[in-house]
Amino acid sequence: MLQPKKMKYRKQFRGKMGGKSMRGNTVAFGEFGLKALECGWFSARQIESARKTITHHTKRVGKLWIRIFPDKPTTKKGPGVKMGSGKGDIHQYVAVIRPGRILFELGGLSEIEAREAFRKASHKIPMRTAVVER
Repeated sequence: MLQPKKMKYRKQFRGKMGGKSMRGNTVAFGEFGLKALECGWFSARQIESARKTITHHTKRVGKLWIRIFPDKPTTKKGPGVKMGSGKGDIHQYVAVIRPGRILFELGGLSEIEAREAFRKASHKIPMRTAVVER
């Protein structure tokens, strides 16, 4: 499971998700990329699930790049905890995704294989996506 090794502050504010992705919005390493069309939070578990789906479909042929990292902690209070008494404990780590961000890249395999792998992975991803070519 992806998560930061160490952080300056343990808990963060929720933040805003306006605007488009200014960086990480072009295919840089492989030939094909999976691009986000909406904004949202992409959790470490979802990233791992999508990665497993892609590697399973491609049978580890070619190379996969994960272009996002979940570095934002989100908190959650335990069940049955009353209102007040401060912020909850860290529940998961998420990557903040804005439209245009490349999530995954594939290289060294055919377009049909890459598109099918990304189609299967898109079912695990909490936002609309599109396949883009270099």
